[in-house]
Amino acid sequence: MTRIAIAEEQRITRWALAEALGKIEGFEIVGQAGTVEDTLALIRTAKPEVLVLDTTIPDHSGFDVLAEIGRIETGPLVVVLAPFTEPSYAARSIAAGAHGYVAKSAAPDELVEAIRAVMRGEQVIPPGVEKLLEVGDGHPASALTARELQVMEMLARGMTNREIADHLDIAIKTVDTHRGHVLKKLGLRNNAELARFAVKHGYVTL
Repeated sequence: MTRIAIAEEQRITRWALAEALGKIEGFEIVGQAGTVEDTLALIRTAKPEVLVLDTTIPDHSGFDVLAEIGRIETGPLVVVLAPFTEPSYAARSIAAGAHGYVAKSAAPDELVEAIRAVMRGEQVIPPGVEKLLEVGDGHPASALTARELQVMEMLARGMTNREIADHLDIAIKTVDTHRGHVLKKLGLRNNAELARFAVKHGYVTL
């Protein structure tokens, strides 16, 4: 039996995935989570072999989960299931440590096969992604540092500089400095343009 955990923000979607995958021969659902914190706790306690992950889950970025899983010696294989079909977003997921990527618009059988494929040691990569990975341009904001990327995503979600400073435990002035670097590197003028960029390229959802 393949032990599977599901990390998805929407409760109904999470329930539907668990119900559907739980009926597949050879699959066992060992847990569900709706936040990054709960997902990491689930991984440590239930020890799933495969995590089906929606990278748009709240309370950080779903990419934080991928980063944390990389630090867990017995972490699961990860199949990202996200609402974006852009190759750049899929490339970013693979570059961050995902073993497979399936868009939510795909046929259900594609998710089932992706889970089986990663269990066989294969990587499931959508068309157009390999070329992006080869040139090292996994996402449109590749020029940003990890901290600048964090700040960009938080600003795009509507957080204030003070809220970001408190969350990251850094000075407000430092947040403003990071914001300035983000705007300059991406050729943007203000937070409104930053938010549109983040939504367009799948860093945050509305």
